[in-house]
Amino acid sequence: MESGRVEAKMEKKESGGVSRLALDIGGSLIKMVYFPSNSSRSIDDQVNGSSKDGLAASGGDLHYSLLNGRLHFFKFETSKVNDCIDFISSELLRHCGARDNEAPIGVKNIIKATGGGAFKFADLFKERLGITLDKVDEMDCLVSGANFLLKVESDSKFQRVSGTSIGGGTFWGLGKLLTKKQIIVGFSFDELLELSHRGNNRVIDMLVGDIYGGMDYSKIVFIKFGKPIKNKELEDYRAEDIARSLLRMISNNIGQIAYLNALRFGLKRIFFGGFFIREHSYTMDTISVAVNFWSKGEAKAMFLRHEGFLGALGAFLSYEEHDLADMAHQLLQEFPKVLIPLKMAFGPQVVPLTRKTCIVQI
Repeated sequence: MESGRVEAKMEKKESGGVSRLALDIGGSLIKMVYFPSNSSRSIDDQVNGSSKDGLAASGGDLHYSLLNGRLHFFKFETSKVNDCIDFISSELLRHCGARDNEAPIGVKNIIKATGGGAFKFADLFKERLGITLDKVDEMDCLVSGANFLLKVESDSKFQRVSGTSIGGGTFWGLGKLLTKKQIIVGFSFDELLELSHRGNNRVIDMLVGDIYGGMDYSKIVFIKFGKPIKNKELEDYRAEDIARSLLRMISNNIGQIAYLNALRFGLKRIFFGGFFIREHSYTMDTISVAVNFWSKGEAKAMFLRHEGFLGALGAFLSYEEHDLADMAHQLLQEFPKVLIPLKMAFGPQVVPLTRKTCIVQI
């Protein structure tokens, strides 16, 4: 388990400050957002070297002028939910759910949580920590988290337009099966991504050139996973090439589905979030190419730092404390015309964040 953070320096409103924790418990990963104020010790020091089971954090810091402290991001594999509970118990229990001048979490016993795991593991959290998971709607959290990072038309004006079961979990699960890595205990999402770095999808995919011969577009994929149809022993195909082909197949389809939905509503900018992306350059590039191709260059794929934590961040902001609400609203009011640099596969761009936007959570 590793961490990332959004760090900010702010003028204190009072001596107590905010200290909260929220969870987004998905099918593959548990995302945690934690905000301690006036902490005497950096939480990075607390967890440094403590565990290697988790996934690397999205990099980079963001700096705002209205927070007092650091907003920390953590993640655990959902299959290792007990590691998450142990971390909360040993490192965070004394902070979350209480302010310095209020009752400790042992009295309040509530953590905001979203995702299917908020229901599935509710009894486990209650049994081990005596904590009730206060469940928050997933879409509300996704939009609320995005609103906190972006300047939007309205905090509550959004519409869920579609969905697909294909995403990061598909890549992880199918990748383990196809590459036979399920025999390796603890084979992680990052390891599968690293495997794809060393692969060549053209060994697995049937290209236009394989059918029609040399042409200008001979390198375009004709059939995903098409070459194993030929009389070649399956053992001859490398796991690295399989992982690369699978990553490209899922990324291409996500990009196409996202654009077709954006097209329905006349949207030109599509923000992609979720741990399937995690600032992985090849994934972002493939999605961007797909959106650019299907839109004929009219739509753009965009990617945010900490994109995998939108749900957890939204759950964090759902606490009914005035200082938490003010923290978000004052941020937006202070910078009504803010321009935020967005990392894109085709290079960094700066765009105004006041137009209608499509958000895709993967």
